[in-house]
Amino acid sequence: MSKPKPAPLPSGTVVGGYSIVKKLAAGGFGVVYLAEGEKQQLVAIKEYLPASLAERSPGELTPRVKPDKQPLYRLGLKSFFEEGRSLAQISHPSVVSVLNFFRENETVYMVMNYLQGDTLQDFIVTARDLKRDKVFRESTIRSLFDEILRGLRIVHQHKMLHLDIKPANIFVTNENKAVMLDFGAAREVLSKEGNFIRPMYTPGFAAPEMYRRDGTLGPWTDIYAIGACIYACMQGYPPNDAPQRLEKDRLALSLSRLRNVYSDNLIEVTEWCMSLDPLSRPQSVFALQKELSRETERRYTKLSFGERLKLQLETMKTGAKA
Repeated sequence: MSKPKPAPLPSGTVVGGYSIVKKLAAGGFGVVYLAEGEKQQLVAIKEYLPASLAERSPGELTPRVKPDKQPLYRLGLKSFFEEGRSLAQISHPSVVSVLNFFRENETVYMVMNYLQGDTLQDFIVTARDLKRDKVFRESTIRSLFDEILRGLRIVHQHKMLHLDIKPANIFVTNENKAVMLDFGAAREVLSKEGNFIRPMYTPGFAAPEMYRRDGTLGPWTDIYAIGACIYACMQGYPPNDAPQRLEKDRLALSLSRLRNVYSDNLIEVTEWCMSLDPLSRPQSVFALQKELSRETERRYTKLSFGERLKLQLETMKTGAKA
């Protein structure tokens, strides 16, 4: 029987002068609430609450952590606190604004702008269900990721990595602004240090080096995830996850189906970002921005009859093996 998740804070609870309105979301490493400040302004508050380390019964405020799990709990808490402090120093429209962060109830709370809109994942699912030839227009993909990359470049300049870029963590506001949410520093620390914690990566978006305990992470790790997000915007589905690709890589085959639908440049950029070898990817956001801005060189290569036939046979073979 699986262990029950720690109970969220009940509505009306006051932490750091903010009154909890309701739970918005919960994951393996924290809970996000809608809350109200002293001047009735709405904010989102993220509470550090790793489900594999902490317990909490309904109505309680302070998480209970067993003595043997305390060192790891505190390590993650320190990382979460430092992430809040670093994000509070970044002011960019494509990076979620951290307004405040504080310790209380033996945990940490991060107070952020409350955004209204939908995630990129919601848009992809809706567009995919409409069964159009193109999930998104190429111009939409380019302008969306131009915004995201501007924010990511600032994050990297602050010596931070996001480590959990995926369509569910890219928020498109009602004002059509793209914003990165839910940074994964604490999650990464706990996954690497805690032998009993299963790494919680979203299949398809985590770079291969994230699956290795000795993997060297850097800007190239976030760039892999950007490539995977672009892929999802073109295909409507995430790519195969890195361990699968290391066994049998079908990325080039999947992308070749999109030739003549999206430009050669966009397909090549996506494949470049998603190289299994970290050194073969763009090593900085600037290098990727430079390539992605080459919109004037939009060429479309049509598949020849022979290529179409080969692709059809490969697809049939893949389907038969699945």
